[in-house]
Amino acid sequence: MNNLVFGIFLTLVSAASFAQSTNIEEEIKELSKAKWQWMADKNVDKLAALFHDKSKFVHMSGSWKKDRELEIIETGSIWYKNAEVHDVAVETFGDDTAVLWNRITLTAHVRGNDVENEFTVTEFYKKEEGNWKLLDLTFSSVRDTHKIEH
Repeated sequence: MNNLVFGIFLTLVSAASFAQSTNIEEEIKELSKAKWQWMADKNVDKLAALFHDKSKFVHMSGSWKKDRELEIIETGSIWYKNAEVHDVAVETFGDDTAVLWNRITLTAHVRGNDVENEFTVTEFYKKEEGNWKLLDLTFSSVRDTHKIEH
């Protein structure tokens, strides 16, 4: 009887943990989707609230911190016009850390020209004081045949 009770307890704990993990994964997916729209809309107020004060951004042309990324978006020196998301994978680490990988085709306006590139974008998130903060966003140039392993 004790084994049965213990088995039921483990099943319930596992189910609750899986449900929490799934909820976090969906929350992070939705947040990332909103972020791409805010970038396209040049909504630096929403992005400033999302980006951690120590966040880093890695692009094809260099790496920089939060203030520079917001300046780039606000001035339009890189205008993230559209991120067509082909695939998304999320891994959670406890209930306060998540990594998201996006496979995207990015249409951006850079140095006076519209350009289109294939990327896998890695995003690190940390929950602080009840809010998710983006710690890192890294663009990795890939072929259009690149796949994210789930």
